[in-house]
Amino acid sequence: MAIGVSPDDNDEVYTLAVVVAHPDDDAYGIAGTVALHAAEDGFRFVLVHATDGEGGDIRPGFPATPETLGRIRRAEDEAAWRAVGRSPDRHVWLGYQDGEVDRAPFDELVDAVWAVLEEEQPAVVFTFGPDGIFGHPDHIAIGAATDAAFTRGAALDGPAFRRLLHGAVPESVFRRWNTQRADLGLTVFDPTLKYHMRGVPDEDIGVVVDCREVADRIVSGLLEHRSQHHVMSDDPDDVARWQRVVSREWHVVAWPPRGVAKPHLTDVFQGLT
Repeated sequence: MAIGVSPDDNDEVYTLAVVVAHPDDDAYGIAGTVALHAAEDGFRFVLVHATDGEGGDIRPGFPATPETLGRIRRAEDEAAWRAVGRSPDRHVWLGYQDGEVDRAPFDELVDAVWAVLEEEQPAVVFTFGPDGIFGHPDHIAIGAATDAAFTRGAALDGPAFRRLLHGAVPESVFRRWNTQRADLGLTVFDPTLKYHMRGVPDEDIGVVVDCREVADRIVSGLLEHRSQHHVMSDDPDDVARWQRVVSREWHVVAWPPRGVAKPHLTDVFQGLT
């Protein structure tokens, strides 16, 4: 797969750069792709977190404080990727304050992301779209900054920056999940509210990845985020349910423009040569 060339040894490489806001944002939506490519020669995985997640909610009874949570969540994230079976080749923590990413100067945030992308020259970049999946201001801010940084790279017209992806949930899936939640007596997501899941039109989805063969590894990673189980799942002990939830990954192809009625891609690198 001749997508790019390493400047050090001239080996063919294909780099995936994942840019998210908090530890555990990366546990959903892209872990399956990483697991599917984990053992392949030439695959490079770069992970960027805007924050340590130090402002997150602490699970009742969990041995953490606001002063220690960021360090704990870093360790959880690293353990999660070991459980998935593929640690990042490069992991960058930008050091922004959890819950304050949207207040950072936008150009500064773009420059921070670009500093990593410029060095790594990824073929594919994954981040949040303008919906942030949960309408989270941190998600939306880091996604917008990553989009702007990607645009710089794409303008160079080189072998990198071939595809920009936004993690998403199709509207039909979102509605089905909400119906199931209502049937179980669980809180139903209201997409007009901050921090509530929302879907995107099904026709906007450009990549659908079948992750069933690695679902157990994805869930093993999710289980390492122990401090956040109460916000990640209504029943984190129901492993079978988690495996069903992560059996697919959906992405909007934010760049290049996708033709009308094109069939879904089945892999984030599909069609890149």
